[in-house]
Amino acid sequence: MMRIQMMFHQFYGDALMNTANQNIGQANSENATENRQILLKDIGAKWSKFSEQELGALKSRDDLVEQVVAKYGHDKAQAQKDVDAVMKDRQI
Repeated sequence: MMRIQMMFHQFYGDALMNTANQNIGQANSENATENRQILLKDIGAKWSKFSEQELGALKSRDDLVEQVVAKYGHDKAQAQKDVDAVMKDRQI
């Protein structure tokens, strides 16, 4: 792999490598956006009282816990367990 990269670099210079790195960054950004949308859909399915605007405004796991406590009246410990079950090691 390194040998191929060196050959490309020799013939095409940094331009090709920069384009490849930009494409990787763009793909990662698109995946992150898609993963966020899937997570927000899962959250909305669990807690239907949240509007799309409220879901879009969520910034963190702790923010979601606070919102569940406020909107559903659960105690914080129960809300944390419920949030952890939905989040499944994902990040907002």
